[in-house]
Amino acid sequence: MPSFQTSTLLLTALLAIGLVFFLRAASKDRTTVVDVASPRPPLEVLEGLSAWLVQRGWAPQGGDADRQVLRFQGRVAASPPLSLLLSFLGSIGAGSLGLVIRELQPSLGWWPLLLALLGPLAGVIYRKRADRIEAVEIRLMNEVDQTQGSTIRLRAHRDELIALELELAGPLDLASDGSLLSSPI
Repeated sequence: MPSFQTSTLLLTALLAIGLVFFLRAASKDRTTVVDVASPRPPLEVLEGLSAWLVQRGWAPQGGDADRQVLRFQGRVAASPPLSLLLSFLGSIGAGSLGLVIRELQPSLGWWPLLLALLGPLAGVIYRKRADRIEAVEIRLMNEVDQTQGSTIRLRAHRDELIALELELAGPLDLASDGSLLSSPI
């Protein structure tokens, strides 16, 4: 096998591996727990958080009064543009694999190019895995009847916690350790 065919086959295999890992990462569960503090009374902070979550489309799912927990639930939809992009990239990658197979086995004719028809499967897989029900859990870490200061533990998707920190840090005087807003790189 000539070196250009070997390198093309290797690059096509790497493209397929990259697509698989991208699909896994795009639909991965990123639930995170963060503690936030506020100098405001707990009821004021809980009401502000609840109103903000309801405004964003989260539905209250009750809670546990003994553990001082509120739960919200919402459906997270897959991104249609990302689904189309993955379908397009999958088609190009599968078509490239078909071209490589055709070069390696000319006796197959142009039939290996039909692999490009499997490309949209990448978008379908992404949509099925990314379209799910997510939950937000708010737990008050101190007593409700306190008039000064509150500490709250939030358990939710990382992106939702970042949005919460960016939008409510000022109005509710929320403060966390800042780890959500710092880049891991």
